[in-house]
Amino acid sequence: MSEWAIEAQGLTRRFGTLTAVSRVDLQVAAGTIYGFLGPNGCGKTTTIRMLTGLLTPSEGTVSVLGHALPGEAEALKRQIGYMTQKFSLYEDLTVQENLQFVARIYSLGFRESRARIRELMGIYGLDERAAQRAGSMSGGQRQRLALAAATLHKPRLLFLDEPTSAVDPENRRDFWEQLFDLCDAGTSILVSTHYMDEAERCHRLAILEAGEKRADGAPEDLMAQMGAQVVEVEAPQLRRVKQQLVALPEVVSAAQLGARLRVLVTDAVAVPEQWLAQRPELQGAQAIERVRPSLEDVFVTCTGRGRQ
Repeated sequence: MSEWAIEAQGLTRRFGTLTAVSRVDLQVAAGTIYGFLGPNGCGKTTTIRMLTGLLTPSEGTVSVLGHALPGEAEALKRQIGYMTQKFSLYEDLTVQENLQFVARIYSLGFRESRARIRELMGIYGLDERAAQRAGSMSGGQRQRLALAAATLHKPRLLFLDEPTSAVDPENRRDFWEQLFDLCDAGTSILVSTHYMDEAERCHRLAILEAGEKRADGAPEDLMAQMGAQVVEVEAPQLRRVKQQLVALPEVVSAAQLGARLRVLVTDAVAVPEQWLAQRPELQGAQAIERVRPSLEDVFVTCTGRGRQ
């Protein structure tokens, strides 16, 4: 069995003159959570649709769970689960009816499907909502139902396209705990998100912008290799200070966070906090200190979003 759940080389998709995904290479290790991080329109959904066999690449090669796509897409279907960004179950059916319908799609036997539905409703806290129509459920409840449906047939690989975009922070946290339970049981997971805190939870991730892969690696490695250091500044007139700092070639970006300014300084400056303290713009600063990088900082340094 291959150590890679997904392998892709030169993955490209064009829609007429628009190139939605451009020459993306991927290797997703089996039994891990791999993330796509990027804004809306960066190519996350298009890439996932090619990896699930729903969309034919314009160029490139793809192997998912050992199946070459698009030729073996039909054989792959029973081994993957796909949870779309928009709730795609039937709102006028109950929780149990939706799961029974999905079980029939995957040709599960009556006894097998009944036991599996009972198991999943227990895992995802849906026992007391078995007779509730999906259309009357909250965002977090719908999310749990959609995840139960996507994993009903025990897929080896699970695709999740921005699954937490319509739920609150508490439900997002609980959802990720459920993903780690699935991963611990052997399920490989590819999840797309535009939340930086979620991306930090992945074992490995790719940062996408305008259909291209800008970075790929473990979150801590990306933060260590981003080519800039992060300094937070507390000073009067932060808006004016920001405009002055971003004009300097050594400053990648500056963004205000409450009463502080978060400044990314290139590695060309050996001790950025001392360098900033010597700048005339910061002579009245109350605090200048180096802080831990975040994935948002990585995103800024490897995409076209610096100087903001």
